[in-house]
Amino acid sequence: MCLRHALCITAVLLTTLNAAAARNAEEPAVGTANGLALTPPMGWNSYNKFACNIDEKIIRQEADAMVSSGMREAGYRYIVIDDCWQGARDRNGNIHPDPKRFASGVKALADYVHSRGLKFGIYSDAGEKTCGGRPGSRGYEYQDARQYAAWGVDYLKYDWCNTGTQDAQASYLTMSQALQASGRPILFSMCEWGNSKPWLWARNVGNLWRTTGDIYDAWEGINPNGYSIGMLNILDMQVGLAPFAGPGHWNDPDMLEVGNGGMTESEYKAHFSLWAMLAAPLISGNDLATMSEETKAILANQDVIAVDQDPLGTEADRVVKDGDYEVWARPIKGGGRAVVLLNRSTRPHDITVTWAELNYPDGLRAAVHDLWTHKDRTQAQGAFIASVEGHSVVMVTIKP
Repeated sequence: MCLRHALCITAVLLTTLNAAAARNAEEPAVGTANGLALTPPMGWNSYNKFACNIDEKIIRQEADAMVSSGMREAGYRYIVIDDCWQGARDRNGNIHPDPKRFASGVKALADYVHSRGLKFGIYSDAGEKTCGGRPGSRGYEYQDARQYAAWGVDYLKYDWCNTGTQDAQASYLTMSQALQASGRPILFSMCEWGNSKPWLWARNVGNLWRTTGDIYDAWEGINPNGYSIGMLNILDMQVGLAPFAGPGHWNDPDMLEVGNGGMTESEYKAHFSLWAMLAAPLISGNDLATMSEETKAILANQDVIAVDQDPLGTEADRVVKDGDYEVWARPIKGGGRAVVLLNRSTRPHDITVTWAELNYPDGLRAAVHDLWTHKDRTQAQGAFIASVEGHSVVMVTIKP
């Protein structure tokens, strides 16, 4: 859970433009890479579907479903509990789980997740309280990190609510160093919403950092709640961020909404395709235990996942913008390109990408493979053109 306040877009844009953020961005935080997340992490997080309505039974069910559905075999590994697992701190400052919802304790739950061949993640906040009003980690960073390590935590999502006048670089660096001092490798997911432009300074602080406010389960627009935004709104905010991503440090456009009901199947395919192109963490946010076959087919598409997990770790750029018609492209291992033709309009339209836009010579002949039909298209030379349905994508690899 991140950014629970009104007017997300305005707040983020204004904050990133203020003088303090600009000044801080010129002086990167000093951290040490932890060697984790050499490809974007894949997993599941509780918030998008369950919000604060979580307990240990739900987490165990989702871990079981990740295995039985084939998601684990598709590459998904992390089961992450978001906000509202916390109870209170004892008189020594140690954090304890909510005794009613997590009666068996976090260690027992982590052990269960590990027994399923998965990794276990948890949530905290850099402020005194989390977004849901539970105890945050401010002033307890090293103590909490040691506790997470003792519980067997593999992944920490660290939010930014109730932080007052705290400095983002200093706050995230403190927790980063605490995690590395804990004696256990713990992937660090920074959820600061992009306010202080973490892509400029967090390369050796976190393994991933949020670039925007929260996602809204919609093709486009602002949630009536005022603080979350549609998939395309978030996509637009990724333009220009590609140079800052790579193995061990990723731009994070927020979790996946695939299967939660706010978009059509074609729109969810577009959502998943574009996140893969962005080398984004693929963190599903649906109920794995009840998902449809259509949802599973999207989330487990091995051709698309292979683009996200490509070892080059190069995030896509938008190479064509023609009104509602766009082309996003990224290099992949072996000299090929992954390409998405995106139709933001409601009507079908032919969209073209030229070899010049892919940095290929015009005379080059290349094989084109469709990642959703799983079929080869006719070999192309000089350009590739396809008819794209409204609110949809065509995603291909183009290989000489």
